[in-house]
Formats: sequence, C-alpha cells, structure tokens
Amino acid sequence: MLNSQLSHRRDRFDRRTFFKAAGAATAVGIVEASIGSVPAHADFTKEQRDKMTPDEVIQQMKAGNERFRSGKPQHRDLMSEVKATVKGQYPAAVVFSCIDSRAPAELILDFGIGEIFSGRVAGNVADEDVLGSIEFACKVAGSKVALIMGHTSCGAIKGVIDGVELGNLTALLSKIRPAVDATRYTGERSSKNYAFVDAVARENVVMTIANVRQRSPVLRDLESAGSIKIAGSMYNLETGVVEFFT
Repeated sequence: MLNSQLSHRRDRFDRRTFFKAAGAATAVGIVEASIGSVPAHADFTKEQRDKMTPDEVIQQMKAGNERFRSGKPQHRDLMSEVKATVKGQYPAAVVFSCIDSRAPAELILDFGIGEIFSGRVAGNVADEDVLGSIEFACKVAGSKVALIMGHTSCGAIKGVIDGVELGNLTALLSKIRPAVDATRYTGERSSKNYAFVDAVARENVVMTIANVRQRSPVLRDLESAGSIKIAGSMYNLETGVVEFFT
C-alpha cells in the first residue's frame, strides 16, 4: 500500500513538472520539433496566417505531428483559446479526414481551437457539400492548405472491399469502390489483408484529391495561383505518424 501511494505521488509530481516545463518552453518559443525558420506553433492571428505560405503551414503540421507522437504536445489553455476566438477565426488549413474516432486531426497534428477547420466523413469521400465546405475554408476564410487525410485499417475501406450494404451507407461506400478497382496490388485482395486495405485507403486519398481539383474550379484556381496547396496524407493508427504527399 505504501509503495502504491508513493508511486501515485511521484506520478502526480512528474505530471506537474512536465506541464510547468512545457509552459515555460512555450513562453520562450523553445520547441524541440521546430523545423528550420518555421515555428512549431503559432497563435493564428489573421496577420500571422496571411504571411505564411502553404508550404510553411504544412511544416507546422509536420512539426505538430512530431510533438504528438513524441508525447510532447503544446500545453494549452483551451478556455483562453475559446475566448480569444469568439470574435473571429483565422484557420491556416482545412483538414478533411475520416470519421474514425481514433484519428482526430486537431490532436494528431497538435493544433488548438481556431487554428484549423476539420471536416470528417467515413472514408473521407468528397461530395458537393464537402467541396463547398473546403471552398469556404480556403476562398472565404483564407486557409492556405486543404489536406485530405486517410488512415490505416479504415473500416469504410474494409466495408467496400466486403461489399457491405446498409441503408445510406451503401451509397457512401459506392463512392469508394473506384479506389478499390484502381488499386494495383498483387497479393490477397481482401479486407483481412491490412496491407491491401491500406493500399486502397491511400489510393482513395489520391482519387479524392483529383476529385477536388476536377470538381472545384474555385480550389483549382486558388492552387494554380499559389494561394493554397491541396495535399494528401495517411495517418498510421499504430505509430501515430502522419505521412504527407501530393
């Protein structure tokens, strides 16, 4: 019993020490995961966001994911962020990902309230409503990056491979079917083969990016002008790593 109490006290002390250290590091701008001249974290005021290039925003995402998977996320006062964003929001990016509960974009990229838009649909398939939302984020609200994010072991992908039919889910999964057909894979093409499932998920991201560019002249023109970047990514549920690609 005594050993258990001592262990519990040490654990509480370690947590307090960590959060104090994290707060101090934030105050002086020292972040181990910073990349080059791009800060690992920014309080996205309109002026700061507008000065950033799409590539710098992506570097922010990479640095945030590094902090997340190394167990050193920014120490945040969320209620302060709530109050600071009451009168306006200036998100640097819009992340469109799967509804999977294990892949929350804000956490795995270590962003706070008001810093990114987050849209989620099973299998990250983009219909006209999603396209309109991304157009709002980029054209109206000024986001610099539209990131499409798939993930490993995706249940929606498995459902498509297995031919699942269930209410409105049937129509949703049918939109992923072309990715299954387009995936080049010489091994077992079944939902039990996770390597195939992940290959389809990646192809689905690639096809979603192409769909966004094809069906949204607004986003296509913004990207052509260099105002935004449309990028893809895959989140690994096991390692916590986000792989970025275009």
